[in-house]
Amino acid sequence: MSAAPVKAPESSTTGVFSKGRAAIAARTLRTDRWWVPPLVTVLGLGTFVIYATIRSFARAAYWVNDYHYLTPFYSPCLSASCVAGSSHLGAPIGHLPMWIPLGFLVLPFLLLFRLTCYYYRKAYYRAVWFSPPACAVAEPHAKYTGETKLPLIIQNAHRYFFFVAAIIAVINTYDAAISFHAKGGGFGIGLGTLIITANALLLWAYTLSCHSCRHIAGGRLKNFSKHPVRYWFWTKVSALNTRHMLLAWTTLGTLVLTDFYIMLVSSGTITDPRLIG
Repeated sequence: MSAAPVKAPESSTTGVFSKGRAAIAARTLRTDRWWVPPLVTVLGLGTFVIYATIRSFARAAYWVNDYHYLTPFYSPCLSASCVAGSSHLGAPIGHLPMWIPLGFLVLPFLLLFRLTCYYYRKAYYRAVWFSPPACAVAEPHAKYTGETKLPLIIQNAHRYFFFVAAIIAVINTYDAAISFHAKGGGFGIGLGTLIITANALLLWAYTLSCHSCRHIAGGRLKNFSKHPVRYWFWTKVSALNTRHMLLAWTTLGTLVLTDFYIMLVSSGTITDPRLIG
């Protein structure tokens, strides 16, 4: 990952080799470990993608019937292929072949919401596409078109994916509510209940901290004093927005933690500690 000479293409007119930019052949003059953050980002995102993909297609240990724990990777489970009890919103869809994940209805939208998220764009643009990999480090691309052509023009649909993500957050909240269940019926609280509820709350925080949500709340208002309710909401969303990057990573962790814990309990590997019921 050390600095290497970069030759400017003769036809290059944009980027670091454009006219008016310093003619420095070296990729960077930085001597620090500038490559560490991009590497950590690739490892973090790659680990989540591999884990989530495997678990989404596994079709095993995703539901704890005794306590009504459902992993977010399978929620809502609307197929006749879902195990008994896990289709708490009904099963209007018939049996699905193994190559279609049971959470197929929401997983693509969740992926697109995060893929087009302003923070995640920065993360994978730098870490995966090296555009640029770090400040004062030349990117290998000779031409820059921004998000004006396919496939990157799809990034502009982020505001629409936000609405779907908000609906999915409501479903996650419902999953948390039904996890307050005791074995045999009635009210109960276990460690799984706390994990599922914390995950749902953090998913709400990440969703509401979205830049599109902040714009919807008050981006077009010309006079805040005439819209006190929207101004109040805008200030709260703005406070969350400053932690959008932290919430983006935290929720990846809580999604994995929630799914992994439910998998352990559902498979009988561990017993869910009960606080009530």
